[in-house]
Amino acid sequence: MLKNISSEMGTLLFEDLGTMDYKKAWDYQEQLFSDLIKIKTEEEEKAPFGTLLFVEHPHVFTLGKSGTPENLLVNEEVLRTKGASFYRINRGGDITYHGPGQLVGYPILNLDAFHIGVREYVFRLEESVIQCLLNYNIKAERLEGASGVWLDAGIREKSRKICAIGVRASKGVTMHGFAFNVNTDLSFYQLINPCGFTDRGVTSLKKELGSEIDMDRLKQHLLQSFKEVFELMA
Repeated sequence: MLKNISSEMGTLLFEDLGTMDYKKAWDYQEQLFSDLIKIKTEEEEKAPFGTLLFVEHPHVFTLGKSGTPENLLVNEEVLRTKGASFYRINRGGDITYHGPGQLVGYPILNLDAFHIGVREYVFRLEESVIQCLLNYNIKAERLEGASGVWLDAGIREKSRKICAIGVRASKGVTMHGFAFNVNTDLSFYQLINPCGFTDRGVTSLKKELGSEIDMDRLKQHLLQSFKEVFELMA
């Protein structure tokens, strides 16, 4: 699905990639990222807002450029037996997992068009998920010193992450993004220290509500909250 999100501020392209191999989606991001930087360099006043991608991946673990390899608790042979792959990538953050039932969002955005910096951008990504979760009567929040969206963030023994965030930004253009656990198989997190944490848990919307979540409806809710938070409402 490919469509434009238009507002008085400008137009953002939205594309739902369905299920796609991680490397293929990464290459596609890199292409969009490079193209947007080129447009900004050559015609800054005409540079578009960018593109928002939604996708699900087959089982894969990714390690950010500042991550600790020891946070992958098994070797790659074990990963292969689980049907999972592993990539070292150029985003911030440590190790995380992507897989079926997890909604991954890759905003390739021109931050200058939004008049915001990276810190505000990450805040707005978190806020988009926090607002989306209100549709399911779940109050989520931030954890000081850690990116992402958490439940019971202030209670160490109960705190659990429902959405991880790791981004890259160069010349005011972003890539990578967020990984929102919707119907995710959480057993795969036992193979890592998620985002480098050893004392906090992970969860999914399905686990919190006790039933399978309609992914298409969730995408609609999240897209709506993204539009509101990034002020893309017509």
